[in-house]
Amino acid sequence: MQSTNPHTAPIDTPQQRRLLIKVCGMRDADNIQQVAQLDIDLMGFVFYPQSQRFVKMISSNAGLIPDYSEERLRNANANQQAPIPSAKEPQRVGVFVDEMPQTIVTRIYNHRLQYVQLHGEESPTMIDNLKRTLIPDIAPNIKVIKALSVASKEDVARYKDYEGLVNLFLFDTRCPTMGGSGKQFDWDVLSAYNGHTPFLLSGGIGPDDAERVRQFDHPMLAGIDLNSRFETEPGRKDVDLLRTFIQQVRS
Repeated sequence: MQSTNPHTAPIDTPQQRRLLIKVCGMRDADNIQQVAQLDIDLMGFVFYPQSQRFVKMISSNAGLIPDYSEERLRNANANQQAPIPSAKEPQRVGVFVDEMPQTIVTRIYNHRLQYVQLHGEESPTMIDNLKRTLIPDIAPNIKVIKALSVASKEDVARYKDYEGLVNLFLFDTRCPTMGGSGKQFDWDVLSAYNGHTPFLLSGGIGPDDAERVRQFDHPMLAGIDLNSRFETEPGRKDVDLLRTFIQQVRS
């Protein structure tokens, strides 16, 4: 299924910008603040109750991403708009797995999410309906990432169901759990990807993979997704490891 809605146009092609770096599975306020200071573009928050990195509520002390907090209530009572995020801050990605659309909409509003990452078996129809709910009134600039779990070229081919409907694909390792497995898949299977939507490379990328990332060549590679291989415990990232890796990838 493909959409003709103008809001489904992909983000800039990889040739037009630098490699995006997304750090996913953030949870603790102080760690969020530290990682937000690094040279990253996207920060992911998992709203999936079965995940070890599930975000029940993020403290307003995190600064980057508020809970549905007194700040929002003050803004509403004063008839003011919520503050616009700084361009220097990483953009906020909410990760959902087969979640009810109304719950996703609530999370987008409460946490001022800029991306929605759908990591389950969400259908093209569900995604289209979700976007029609959000655009243009609730979140006119929202972008959608569809994660696809892959182990073979046949898995990669599932992208065709979503081409033209999402802004980014994310190719992750097929595993029993929802992401964060620390396991890699054979990146060579991505030769089967002939789509026009940029993608993020995910699945067990670790501190020793900087050169491999730099050497990986695909015309639609937009960026990488980092998670469990940079953790001291689920949901908490090693800032020094991330800093060193990012410097190596960007050098």
